[in-house]
Amino acid sequence: MLRVALTGGIATGKSYVRARIAARGVLTLDADAIVHRLFTGGSDVTAEVRRRFGTSVVRHDGAVDRQALGRIVFADASARRDLEAIGHVINFDPLEDIMSWEKFWVLLSSHKATLKALLMDQDFVAGIGNMYADEILFAAGLRYDRQSNSLSSQEVRRLYRSMVETLAEAVKRRGSSTAGDLNQDLFGVEGDYQDQHQAFDREGQACRRCRSTIVRVKSGGRSTFFCEHCQV
Repeated sequence: MLRVALTGGIATGKSYVRARIAARGVLTLDADAIVHRLFTGGSDVTAEVRRRFGTSVVRHDGAVDRQALGRIVFADASARRDLEAIGHVINFDPLEDIMSWEKFWVLLSSHKATLKALLMDQDFVAGIGNMYADEILFAAGLRYDRQSNSLSSQEVRRLYRSMVETLAEAVKRRGSSTAGDLNQDLFGVEGDYQDQHQAFDREGQACRRCRSTIVRVKSGGRSTFFCEHCQV
């Protein structure tokens, strides 16, 4: 059976390609989610990989040999399941794993982290980077530094709706093309979602919702753009 591993961030077309391939009966793997957990997991993950797959998949420097591990996983379905279990791939894709806002609330409440940090945590939700985290939080009217377990039911509903709608629109517009980061679809058409940005990279400009000024702060070593007036 043919197996295809897919990689790519939000608005690169991965979800679309995955759905088209799956419709043809081809097995697909989310390489990003698996690799993120395995190769940033620390020594406990490396030890578990060595125990299950043997020393041949671990290099002399202690790191996992991706090529050696890949040859095993793509040839053996049980090995693939074991690898996914070791990787603890428990995150969700907002555009594929549709859920009720109540279930999303349970997931949020089980973490104690700032909203932006949690949205960008690949172990929580797949594929949201710095740019789209800012846009999602603006649409939801929530500050980047709100605690994830402090939201009301109405705020949770707004956040979930904003996440799905923002990412869906970004995919529709083929992503954002910013300075030094040209985003194109499979046919070479340039993404133009940057024209719809409400917060990201708009420091000093008027908020399109309340006309206050968009500000930029540093959070987790990354620039965060938001409106101090209408994001609470």
